Amino acid sequence: MRFGLEDGLHVVARGRVTVYEPRGEYQVVLEHVEPKGRGALQLAFEQLKQRLSEEGLFAQDRKRPLPAFPHTVGIVTSPTGAAVRDMITVLHRRWPTLRIILTPVSVQGEGSAEQIAFAIRSLNEFGDVDVIIVGRGGGSSEDLWSFNDERVVRAIAASSIPVVSAVGHETDVTLADFAADVRAPTPSAAAEAVAPVLREVVDRLGELTARCHLEMNRRYHADRQQLDLLLTNLAGVRFRVLEEMQRVDGTVIQMRQAVQELLQQGRERLHALRHDVAGGSPESRVRQGLALVPQLLSRLEQVMRYGLNRRRQQAGSCLGRLHALSPLSILDRGYSIVETVPNQDIVRDAGQVAVGQEVLARLAKGRLYCIVKDIRHDPSV
Repeated sequence: MRFGLEDGLHVVARGRVTVYEPRGEYQVVLEHVEPKGRGALQLAFEQLKQRLSEEGLFAQDRKRPLPAFPHTVGIVTSPTGAAVRDMITVLHRRWPTLRIILTPVSVQGEGSAEQIAFAIRSLNEFGDVDVIIVGRGGGSSEDLWSFNDERVVRAIAASSIPVVSAVGHETDVTLADFAADVRAPTPSAAAEAVAPVLREVVDRLGELTARCHLEMNRRYHADRQQLDLLLTNLAGVRFRVLEEMQRVDGTVIQMRQAVQELLQQGRERLHALRHDVAGGSPESRVRQGLALVPQLLSRLEQVMRYGLNRRRQQAGSCLGRLHALSPLSILDRGYSIVETVPNQDIVRDAGQVAVGQEVLARLAKGRLYCIVKDIRHDPSV
């Protein structure tokens, strides 16, 4: 079927009634269905149009402008119809040098939609086509149905080259018209929309050339007048330049005199500095310093000897005081220091050790390792 069945659709059906014996159910096997009150083609047209429109294939922002001056035009139509002759005649009349590539297809009947879609894709793959015209002459809705086929519509929408749809007469509308970049009411009108009139272009170029010449002449005379005015004023400028040159020469002479005066002052100042430097010569000051060096060296040696003796006396006094305070000097008088073994704690009380414990007695000369045999806490015994 050319259209799709939908819930609530009123149809007129023709078929036969059969019985499904295992369940005893009746069923109707339909052989022909058409919409009630509308033709099948019209319903199929509306359903496909709505579905493709929802996909955005008919959106205006997808439309592209046609090239102003195409070099090659591709035509997809029947090679035997009147439409192709009209288009070629109009194209050659308007632009004789235009290159035309005809892709012959069948524009109605079985397989025509597939041929049209394939021809559009072939021209895109060819790569040297500026615009494509897809169309045919007038006919009935059934004759024009190939241009409502989904394959043709999608091929036009996917074309990278601008497409002009020229199907039937002005009152005929197909889905190819919605998908194309430009819709022409007739094939001849499509050719007129694609190709400008060469004579009009040449006349326009001649008009623009004449306007350019007039503008160039006007600019030339205006610039010439301005040049003459500048040349007239150039004499006054020459006198002003001569005056400025004289002023520059006077300024140069003044600068030369000022430089000479500065050089003379510099020479006099340099002579005075040389005199002052000679009076305070470093050589004489060095000689005076060399004479003072032996005296200073002798004084330095005396001060160092005095300081060294003083430090020696202070060191001896400190050593004597340290020796008097040292525990070792007490050991020289016969005393000893007793320490525990192995902690080396100094024993100040008999309670710090036990009988049989080993202790260390540090003497002025040498050490004694002893074993405690008895402990007495009476300090008088």
